[in-house]
Amino acid sequence: MVKRQAPSPADRALVEEFIEELVAGRGLSLNTAAAYRRDLVAFASHLTASGLSLLKARPVHVVDFLRTLASQGIKPRSYARTLSALRGFYRRLVTEGRLDSSPCELVDMPRIRPGLPAVLTLAETERLIEAEGTGALDRRDRAMVELLYATGLRVSELVSLRLNDLDLQNGLVRTIGKGGRERLVPIGQQAMAAVTTYIKGPRRELLRGGESPYLFVTGRAAPMTRQNFWQRLKRRALHCGIDVAKVKPHALRHSIATHMLSRGADLRMVQTLLGHSDISTTQIYTHVETSRLKSIHGRHHPRSYFLFLKKRR
Repeated sequence: MVKRQAPSPADRALVEEFIEELVAGRGLSLNTAAAYRRDLVAFASHLTASGLSLLKARPVHVVDFLRTLASQGIKPRSYARTLSALRGFYRRLVTEGRLDSSPCELVDMPRIRPGLPAVLTLAETERLIEAEGTGALDRRDRAMVELLYATGLRVSELVSLRLNDLDLQNGLVRTIGKGGRERLVPIGQQAMAAVTTYIKGPRRELLRGGESPYLFVTGRAAPMTRQNFWQRLKRRALHCGIDVAKVKPHALRHSIATHMLSRGADLRMVQTLLGHSDISTTQIYTHVETSRLKSIHGRHHPRSYFLFLKKRR
């Protein structure tokens, strides 16, 4: 890890000012804001160890910090996010006249080759949804997985749902996505049935006579968290015999996009469903389907190179 030393109160205050502006003024998600805060505090700590403050940083200090992260095996996306946080932070200070120039001006953003997201097959998805279990927690999990696959919500959006976000009569759910953007998403008959069953039975059991505005609650009647859901999802995957490495928090979101596109869904429609502001983000799922198509072609086409090799053996 980067050498840590507690940053000064002044530096912490600068970081918090920036984070508050991002969340309140620009609608940055709380998860992204938390990551930016960690990045900026880590940089401030790095500077403090050298007797410097955030306002005294120079390009060489930014480069030294990023090199230290790179030497510790930081992933390219995390590296890029850290640099993005630093750029935004110092851009604000320059705009406000607290600095004449940004120490990040000459630091290049790394080129990131987008990786293909892990996607479950239809059979795996069905097994994950239909995993056996009769307890209140199992039935709650069934409703969450069913709804997640039906809507393509982010896990953070799923656990934040409130009862009044549901419109079961019209088969819709309202969610607030990244940037504070609201969208209405169709639920589908099977997901509606699972959620309705959960509300009428398991949810009441978990609340034990209490009340909660949140749709999904724990055995202690508290709102579900991303971490809690992730642990439950892994347990469910193990029970179904599915490779846990494939069952990431966004696995079902990736899967619904890929499955719909493979069945002829319009790319713009999938973009709207997932709440992507940029269609290029949605296009990665077309690459997933192309990759699968090439694999099938290689195994089954009569003029396939792979089949040619088999015949030669």
